[in-house]
Amino acid sequence: MIRKIIHIDEEKCNGCGACVTACHEGAIGLVNGKAKLMRDDYCDGFGDCLPGCPTGAITFEEREAAAYDEQAVLENKQKKAAAAAAPAHSGCPGHQMHQFDRKAAPAPAAGAAMPSQLGQWPCQIKLVPVNAPYFNGAKLLIAADCTAYAYANIHQEFMQGRITLIGCPKLDAVEYSEKLTAILSQNEIRSVTVLRMEVPCCGGLEQAAVTALKNSGKFIPWQVVTFSIDGRILDR
Repeated sequence: MIRKIIHIDEEKCNGCGACVTACHEGAIGLVNGKAKLMRDDYCDGFGDCLPGCPTGAITFEEREAAAYDEQAVLENKQKKAAAAAAPAHSGCPGHQMHQFDRKAAPAPAAGAAMPSQLGQWPCQIKLVPVNAPYFNGAKLLIAADCTAYAYANIHQEFMQGRITLIGCPKLDAVEYSEKLTAILSQNEIRSVTVLRMEVPCCGGLEQAAVTALKNSGKFIPWQVVTFSIDGRILDR
């Protein structure tokens, strides 16, 4: 049948997962860091997910699609409810609860506290001035907020000698690529390093950086470093 149903533009999607939470029918999931309509018959066509999308990636379209199946949706919700009775998780993987068995680290010697390597203020992507003088000739570090808490040696290993910008595409609900494009285009940036977590919603930060690099029209060396939620480097 031809009916109204949502359409997700993967180019615009930043993987924040807001639509997954907003969809009461469970029709949307995150696949490879992008929102995806999992089943046509789960979508009722009411569009509760539209206002929750910060990038405008979700719209309505008229197309051939299976009819909305309220019974199938109910059964799916019951399965999720049963799974939730165990220490499991549904929705955005970034919300999933974990506890780590950390061994107590030896206390540092008196006076041996590690100095901060933050080279400027502000450091939030939303707040930093585009034409700040410290950008010229800088090595740029674009880091997801959580990386500083997950990886203990981030100051010495990554922030040292770099200008650090931080943000969270899920919580900030803004499109970073325009601001980052302006920074790269209007300043002499020597390199770009992106630090992200393994969770899908962090893909929005990486995508914004890649888009900015392309839109800047410059050839700038860059790399992405991905951390696990328990603080290991997975890929660099």
